[in-house]
Amino acid sequence: MNTREIQLKAFDRLLTIMDELREQCPWDKKQTMETLRHLTIEETYELGDAILDNDLDEVKKELGDVLLHIVFYAKIGSETKAFDIADVCNSICDKLIDRHPHIYGDIVVENEEDVKRNWENLKLKEGKTSVLEGVPKSLPALVKANRIQDKVAGVGFDWEDPKQVWEKVEEELNEFQHEVNEGNQEAMENEFGDVLFSMVNYARFLNISPENALERTNKKFTKRFQYLESKAKALNKNLKDMTLSEMDVFWEEAKFL
Repeated sequence: MNTREIQLKAFDRLLTIMDELREQCPWDKKQTMETLRHLTIEETYELGDAILDNDLDEVKKELGDVLLHIVFYAKIGSETKAFDIADVCNSICDKLIDRHPHIYGDIVVENEEDVKRNWENLKLKEGKTSVLEGVPKSLPALVKANRIQDKVAGVGFDWEDPKQVWEKVEEELNEFQHEVNEGNQEAMENEFGDVLFSMVNYARFLNISPENALERTNKKFTKRFQYLESKAKALNKNLKDMTLSEMDVFWEEAKFL
């Protein structure tokens, strides 16, 4: 049996199990697309954590959880004759072929940027009125900012080099600091948003994922702070009773873990 046959057999096994669970398991029988939605979001974040941790065994498991949800939605869709898993697969296959005329047609591209521009232009030809229609409203703000900038850049609305973007960051920082000095809370928040948006843009020019970068810092801070908590506990001390100087000793130690 070749690799593709093994893969198809495994996918068929999953489809069969899904059919059995939907028919026989009290919990699975009750689920709807709406009840699964928040669980799907949770599974996606768990996959993201595994990717950032570079835990490939965990990535494999979390991909299985996400795949299960896709199969589950398709099963529910098939029960109302709306769509089934074949429709789901064919839909994305058709889209990929249509969106890659440089592979399945006669369009010539020079680089990745050409591909991205073609992708956005093709979506407009499909009937979308804005390149930003594809940005989900419920995305976290940091991810959304990155996707917005990525999409408008795809149609040529972009800076020419990173130096210009950094100058914009400095401009926004100065405007933010001005409002801080003025003490205008609403204006401070507006300008702080502009600072973050410009920093996300700068990160994009440096090929940095702002979401991944911030999450890595979150993980780093959490690890160091929990080390500080463990050292305080070992000394039978409460953090609230320790001075910043005392805590800083353990914080510096944590950097070398």
